[in-house]
Amino acid sequence: MNKSGIIIGLSCMLLAGLIFFALSREKQVDFSTQVKPILNRHCISCHGGVKKNAGFSLLFEEEALAPTESGHPAIIPGDAGSSEFISRLKHKDPELRMPYDKPPLSQEEIKLLTDWVDQGAAWGKHWAYEPPQTPEVPESILKAGFSSESADKFVRNEIDHFIAATLKQKELLPAREADQMTLLRRLSLDLTGLPPSEELVGRWESGSISYQVLVDELLNDPGFGEKWASWWLDLARYADTKGYERDVGREIWAYRDWVIKALNQDMPFDQFTIEQLAGDLLPEPDLDQLTATAFHRNTMNNDEGGTEDEEFRVAAVIDRTNTTFEVWQSTTLACVQCHSHPYDPFKFEDYYKAMAFFNNSRDEDTHGEEPRLKFYQGEDSLKLANIKSWMGQHGAKDLQEKVEDFLLYQEPKYHAHLAEDFQNGELIDTKWLGLWDDGSCYLRDIYTEGSPYIYLNYWTGNEGSLLTIRNGGPEGEILSRFTLEKTNGRVIRRYPFKKINEKVDLYLHMENKNLEKQQTSSAINWFAFFPALPGGKQAGHQEAEESFMTLLNTNTPTLPIMVENPDYMKRQTRIFERGNWLMKGDEVTPDVPEILNAWNPEWPRNRLGLAYWLTSKDNPLTARTMVNRIWAQLFGRGLVASLEDMGTQSDPPSHRKLLDWLAMRFMQEHDWQIKPLIRDMVLSGTYRQSSISSAELHEKDPDNKWYARGPRFRLSAEQIRDQALAVSGLLSEKMYGKSVMPPQPDNVWQTVYNGESWKTSEGEDRYRRSVYTYLKRTSPYPSFITFDAVSREVCTIDRTLTNTPLQALVTMNDPVYQEAAFHLALQMKKIPEDKPIAWAYKKLLLHPISPTKQQQLEQLYQYALDDFIREPEAMADWLQFANEENQTPELAALAVVANALMNLDEYLNKS
Repeated sequence: MNKSGIIIGLSCMLLAGLIFFALSREKQVDFSTQVKPILNRHCISCHGGVKKNAGFSLLFEEEALAPTESGHPAIIPGDAGSSEFISRLKHKDPELRMPYDKPPLSQEEIKLLTDWVDQGAAWGKHWAYEPPQTPEVPESILKAGFSSESADKFVRNEIDHFIAATLKQKELLPAREADQMTLLRRLSLDLTGLPPSEELVGRWESGSISYQVLVDELLNDPGFGEKWASWWLDLARYADTKGYERDVGREIWAYRDWVIKALNQDMPFDQFTIEQLAGDLLPEPDLDQLTATAFHRNTMNNDEGGTEDEEFRVAAVIDRTNTTFEVWQSTTLACVQCHSHPYDPFKFEDYYKAMAFFNNSRDEDTHGEEPRLKFYQGEDSLKLANIKSWMGQHGAKDLQEKVEDFLLYQEPKYHAHLAEDFQNGELIDTKWLGLWDDGSCYLRDIYTEGSPYIYLNYWTGNEGSLLTIRNGGPEGEILSRFTLEKTNGRVIRRYPFKKINEKVDLYLHMENKNLEKQQTSSAINWFAFFPALPGGKQAGHQEAEESFMTLLNTNTPTLPIMVENPDYMKRQTRIFERGNWLMKGDEVTPDVPEILNAWNPEWPRNRLGLAYWLTSKDNPLTARTMVNRIWAQLFGRGLVASLEDMGTQSDPPSHRKLLDWLAMRFMQEHDWQIKPLIRDMVLSGTYRQSSISSAELHEKDPDNKWYARGPRFRLSAEQIRDQALAVSGLLSEKMYGKSVMPPQPDNVWQTVYNGESWKTSEGEDRYRRSVYTYLKRTSPYPSFITFDAVSREVCTIDRTLTNTPLQALVTMNDPVYQEAAFHLALQMKKIPEDKPIAWAYKKLLLHPISPTKQQQLEQLYQYALDDFIREPEAMADWLQFANEENQTPELAALAVVANALMNLDEYLNKS
């Protein structure tokens, strides 16, 4: 063969090799997207985290390749022909074929699994457990299928390139851009939860501001924080009551205000996370950072008598664990409480290692919900500042911090429910220590830190009760003896205590011969040990001590917060066998699931370290979770539709590359700030599309999964009420403070145990935004529930969107909406006689009314007017808010029309 022939031959061989290599690469089976879905669908239920029939599990790689009960592996990588896993799929005998007692796999599925085993049975991670990488932005391909004009209008930023690529693939066209007034209303409702102000409408109509400036102004509006807080408070399970049967009030509104302020300030999401999960563990935390930790004090608290405090403390810890992973990781880690995850690579032990991060906080399901942060005001703030100054002059740094902490939230302390071995005594209602005459009990394993004082929080109506505290038992050394004075309510008193520096069992004995048999001497809530203020021989020391005790007994607004146990009170965390908290297994220490990002050794093994782990840029889920949920708030569905789950059973992402691009941009370019991320989304051509659909588009994409049109869905419960108040001119601009009680139907609350009742707020509090409405877990605000708000007993990732007849009954008959309609009618009354309906329609929807609608509403007005003239008593409901001079049929008829306008489908929906 000549030289040229050899070259040609070698070239052909090389080309054939390249073609073979390319074809083999094309046929390479991907575990995450091709194999795992088949295993989850057909195999895992019998061979996974719950069941491991025949000793075979397909949940983890090491289990799948390990020997089964037969003594041999079911999967032999590279040899499908010798793999029992494959042969059982093809077996003719129904008793041997897998899946057992179910339809066989399709030939395509069997071939795919066979190829996978022959190729080496490479495992691999689910896509969501791999850290996101910044994908290349697709080049614009719109002009290949769309008109040049359409392409230029649709592509506004990088987001649109990703959407356009998929639209092209699905042979869909984007919708035209929505008209300017629709965009204004959509944007205002999305960013502030309210319709745009008249001033903003005027500027927008006149063209004096651009779309970008409009977006920026709305992002900077104070209403932004109030609107987006409602979304976050669903995740935080925020409510104004404790939950469970008694469901009594809880003063926790300061946390809600913190969320609103943090969102308005555009606090970076990593800081937003760290302060809520572990603000108390930051160096020298301020009041705001302590307030933020109430995120995990929104857990329910059981006040019912006879309950076991430890049981419900554990329930709160479990809730915190589940909520943290639901909110920040879109995972169903809660499934792992009783067994390894059926579908995702989370082991049974992983759950309790994660739970250990939350098992060392000071709260113990007590009636008083301690620890509670005190907010000192006025002169009390000055006293606190003076004590801090005194400590700075005479005390060590660590003692100064301890004094301030004790004044702010009285920790650490020992709750009376820890008392045991009673003689002539009891726990009153299982909550407070009550000893009778000659009564005694033990407090075990107590560390006093060498304190010269014991502090008691108690109350009593009796005089002369002598309490003796001994070391170890009735014959032990007396450590303290004092008389409990009669009190006027609860007080904190301190008494001298012998200094000891080791853990001891305290024996408490009460004596009061003036008591009747089994009469309780006093009710003790807690005990604490705390050092004396330094500088005892200096002038001003006594005044500092008096101020210290005065502040401890000062009633202030309070807030339940998270505080960590000191080392000497640290709890052990043990596995619960089969998820039962009474069946303790092996001890575990705080750790995170191996499948996710690695733990940095520099992080502390506590809630603060967990927060750092969650907000690490190596974490594969936090940024994806956030951008997916924010996208869903704006577009009505997430890029991953299952907002609560990105695991292997989740819906596949509709635009995976866009999701990762947004996640990386959120972390890197926006440095975790939410407002710039939202700005990207609302500036896109995808967001600006008209929401008008067609029969063809509805058939191809009924859920708008590919975003060939703009978003259109029912407004939230809060938005519907706030919009009604805004357009009627009633809405109050007052921000922050205690929750309010707007009108609701009578007798909705059936409160037992106490005298709590719904007292309708007066003045502007009656008209405050819905985020400030008092929420009782067992009896939420009725109209909110009708519009699919939630009771917030647990974390809610995604509200249900519905449209039921009950919702129309609310907006037509609820006093809030009737009052709003009446006040809108008062405005309509001032408009020239032939224009009030057209004026009101444009005010509500920003568009001119059509002749057909104008005619129908005029007919409604005339019908109502004739009815009210004929039957004046029928006007009562519509004029219940009117003064004497406004008691006219004309105004009542206008109110009916106003109410009809506020019930239009286009008014109750976005776009």
